[in-house]
Amino acid sequence: MSEKRHVRADRQEMQRCSWAGEDPLYICYHDREWGRPILDGDALFELLLLEGMQAGLSWLTVLKKREEMRKAFFGFDANRLARCGQAEYDDWLSNTGLIRHRGKLNAVITNAKARLALASSAPQFSDWLWQFTNGQTIVNHHAVSADVPSTSPASEAMSKALKKAGFKFVGPTICYAFMQSGGMVCDHLITCPAFAECADLARRPT
Repeated sequence: MSEKRHVRADRQEMQRCSWAGEDPLYICYHDREWGRPILDGDALFELLLLEGMQAGLSWLTVLKKREEMRKAFFGFDANRLARCGQAEYDDWLSNTGLIRHRGKLNAVITNAKARLALASSAPQFSDWLWQFTNGQTIVNHHAVSADVPSTSPASEAMSKALKKAGFKFVGPTICYAFMQSGGMVCDHLITCPAFAECADLARRPT
């Protein structure tokens, strides 16, 4: 096989991570968001709440409702959410555009209060979260989906610390998914076109 034909064959073997499926919304999320390092504390707070909303559901369900959640949850503004009471909670329960799970909706308010309380000892929420990967992206080199874990020692440590700080819906599996989507862990398969990009974007220790 000529060098040119060999390169073309290699490219044909490259394919997205299988979980991206065929839904355009999911594919766009995979190609443009998942695994890209997020350093903004507010964006990470939103992502953490969204990951909690996913528990027991598909991430595609969360993506389809994300814009409505942004509207209903005041742009995921922790200060505003921490002041929410029964009126807002009742509005959320009647909003079909949201994931109307009582525990998860309560956690939105609880986690906003926890973030504000944490700010007294850890003003930089982003740095506090990134400490669990030592401030850097963990780049894995998985060849098949079956090799990608659902938890890790880092996600277990993050979960324990978040729970101690008062957060809800932050188990080790949720935390690992959060670390993957927020770019603390690069778990694109090495056969995925996004792997090289995310590995290149990987945050280095500061």
